[in-house]
Amino acid sequence: MFKSLSKLLTKAVYAPVIIAQGRYVKKVTPKLPEAAGERSGTTGTGQKIRLLIVGDSAAAGVGVDNQSQALSGNLVAVLAEQYQVDWLLLAKSGHTTLDSLQMLSAQPQQTFDIIVTSLGVNDVTGSLPAAAWILQQQDLITRLRQQFSCQQILITQVPPMGQFPALPQPLRRYLGARSTQFNRKLCTLVESLSDCQVIDINAELNAEDMAADGFHPGPVIYQHWAQVVADKIKLQLATDN
Repeated sequence: MFKSLSKLLTKAVYAPVIIAQGRYVKKVTPKLPEAAGERSGTTGTGQKIRLLIVGDSAAAGVGVDNQSQALSGNLVAVLAEQYQVDWLLLAKSGHTTLDSLQMLSAQPQQTFDIIVTSLGVNDVTGSLPAAAWILQQQDLITRLRQQFSCQQILITQVPPMGQFPALPQPLRRYLGARSTQFNRKLCTLVESLSDCQVIDINAELNAEDMAADGFHPGPVIYQHWAQVVADKIKLQLATDN
């Protein structure tokens, strides 16, 4: 009881500061553009795999100049060393999980072998409860299965926002706790789903590896992220064969 009361009082004290800091960060943080370059294509030789990447600004490559330096470019390049990759990127800055659901509903029915998602940061920075986010993630998984007949969905965890250089304290601590809460619930959800895996880039977000805005990945992080995803995909394909 007293522990719960203490948490409530702490939230009440810090809430005005967190709200003010959130507005300030939004105002002063540089608005970096999405990466330029192709968002679909076919490359490589070998077994054909159809790849879809869905998500927010990180999936869209904010923080680097070109898609070749972003998640999509790095991932396709690694996979193309061994496979023929038919790929498509559907991502937009600012997208929440609900935004992506709406975007996907407007897409034609297609077939993809593997889908990679990157969503959650904009849900964490909003007021959406973690429990509501998980319900939306469930809806997203259902949509991906039904509309794209995918065999494997790789869901990238929300990055550790408690390490974002752009965020001052106590906002950084608050969003870090929120992102951790979201990820815990995501892992619990995925544990029971045989066609889904959680992607954890499992790396400290060193300030020098972040983009200039202190909020998005830089080239090193995108490369690491793509390698983790590629390793998962290769292992799954080897198991299936």
